[in-house]
Amino acid sequence: MVVEDAAQAHGAQIEGRMAGTFGHAGCFSFYPGKNLGAYGDGGAVVTSDRELADRIRRIANHGRTTKYNHAVEGVNSRLDGIQAAILSVKLRHLEDWTRLRNENAASYTRLLGEINDVVTPTISENGRHVFHLYVIQVERRDAFLEYLHGNDIHAGIHYPIPCPLLDAYRDRGFRAEDYPVSSRVADEIVSLPMYPELTMQQIEHVVSMVRGFFD
Repeated sequence: MVVEDAAQAHGAQIEGRMAGTFGHAGCFSFYPGKNLGAYGDGGAVVTSDRELADRIRRIANHGRTTKYNHAVEGVNSRLDGIQAAILSVKLRHLEDWTRLRNENAASYTRLLGEINDVVTPTISENGRHVFHLYVIQVERRDAFLEYLHGNDIHAGIHYPIPCPLLDAYRDRGFRAEDYPVSSRVADEIVSLPMYPELTMQQIEHVVSMVRGFFD
């Protein structure tokens, strides 16, 4: 079975096909910080397999088949009505927010392209990015991040530890050298501020701070 982690990919496409439709099931997050976020925790699983959809619904609803009968041991993973109402309103704006994120990303890429020490994201010609994050790569990452924070630029790292090197998998004996690309990139990535409401003035200010570090 193939399960897509589409948690941050609301509206992303490859060759006209939407994220979440490639595997047997796709999982989206509605955590408040996501591109389509509720006011609390939430999420959704999408699938074109009716039998699988029914199974997922049962698991999310205490394993119930009828009000008082439970076919399996389930969990309480139902999206509450308030979160659903908020999402139904915000969903109407997702396309506009995605367009703005892409415009902001294009501005970042154009301006940062003048700085040789910065590697910007590569965008596929046959897909659509949704820029939940705008991630660059730099050497001396920790000093760079400290510099940005010292200048009130709220940059971050998403994510600092490659999955095989998490404590949860320590018993598997994975080593950083087993995953040389992931390990190298994890030490170089920085997420710059990214959200639909960013202004051109704010983007230019962030880029000026980036340029200041390397100058």
